[in-house]
Amino acid sequence: MKAKQNVLIAILTILIALMEITGIPSVFFVHVEIADIEPYYFTMMMNFIIIGIISFVYLKKLCPQWKLGFTKVGLVNGLKKYGVIGIVVAFIGFVAFYVGLRPFDKHPSIIKVLVEGVIYHIGVAIVEELYIRGLLLNLIEKIFYNNKNQTLIAVVLSSVIFGLGHILEVMNQPMIIIVSKVIWMIGMGIFLGTVYKKSNNIWIPIIIHFFINVCALPYCFSSFNGYADITLYIVVPMYIVLSGYSLFTIKCK
Repeated sequence: MKAKQNVLIAILTILIALMEITGIPSVFFVHVEIADIEPYYFTMMMNFIIIGIISFVYLKKLCPQWKLGFTKVGLVNGLKKYGVIGIVVAFIGFVAFYVGLRPFDKHPSIIKVLVEGVIYHIGVAIVEELYIRGLLLNLIEKIFYNNKNQTLIAVVLSSVIFGLGHILEVMNQPMIIIVSKVIWMIGMGIFLGTVYKKSNNIWIPIIIHFFINVCALPYCFSSFNGYADITLYIVVPMYIVLSGYSLFTIKCK
């Protein structure tokens, strides 16, 4: 029974990942043009809704015993314990982008900033935490159930996959940016995975993930393509330190 459930969770994880990467099926029928907002964002937001519906029905019917952590239990205490770190990380990220993206030569509409800079990232945070932490991390942990370091292994492996999954975002960038992006995302994944396993509440990494993503808001006001060196000098070391702290926290449970 457990083996069957693991296979079903693996299938759902791969399905969600493919849907997020390709935009399928929304890419075939959603093309909304409002103000100066890129149509891509509406396509992906519709896909997030479809992913949510599919995941809810799939888990309820096929894997009703799978615990994701969508609960109120531990939410307040978890936010008190990890929320401050998350806010600090998000703020430093915002500063790094602000410094690296100057001068700001775009003048987007308010609705563009709200949709592309805020609302879209709510969906990103929920979907990515759902399948990276709620599904993949827990699945890896169950696979290594005989290993005393099962949680550590699960957090690291899921974070590496999370990091490698962001390569497509920077494929046209220099190698140093690609490598930096992967390291940065792995560090972020380790932190969010640690928060998730320590709190057993998926809402906490979702909220932190959202705030971290919103730090990219300066991109709405700049035509700069990629990441400035100064941004990488700030963000990458920060996540290396944060991931080291997170791994130490897991080992000292």
